[in-house]
Amino acid sequence: MLSLMLLRHAKSSWAETGQADLDRPLNERGKHSAVAVGRYMASNCLVPQLVLCSPARRARETWTLAAGELKAFPAVLVAAEIYNFGDGKALMECLRHKAGSAQSVLLVGHSPSIHGLAQNLIGTGSPKLRKQLEEKYPTAALAVISFDLANWGTLAAGSGTLLRFVRPRDIIEDD
Repeated sequence: MLSLMLLRHAKSSWAETGQADLDRPLNERGKHSAVAVGRYMASNCLVPQLVLCSPARRARETWTLAAGELKAFPAVLVAAEIYNFGDGKALMECLRHKAGSAQSVLLVGHSPSIHGLAQNLIGTGSPKLRKQLEEKYPTAALAVISFDLANWGTLAAGSGTLLRFVRPRDIIEDD
């Protein structure tokens, strides 16, 4: 069994005009959400063996803050092809070629590609969660998908089961 966690980066800041998209940091809400997702991952034993992360600052910051809540330190590979805003096919190819022998992988990326990848991979799972994911993949949302596959090279459309779809509003208590 393989496990894939798809984490969309947390809310980023647009405060600095003229800043390159790759260099945009998280805003305060994003930082809070990234920590909350990390706590959720830790409390639900969702610790990947490998992290594939976009080189964008907001994605790297999201992972750093989430990882700060975990007790383990998975290997991290920053992959340029994850800085992608397409239909998710580039992310699937990245998984097929870079996930290696890891049984559990976390991919930290961007919309709409992470949303497209999730929709493409999910064949079964909770109808309620599938509907939520179909409607919107908000910032800092985390999907957990399992596959009855021996390796990432055989990853195919519809081969996954959606186990969890968690949005920040589902796990952050109002103050």
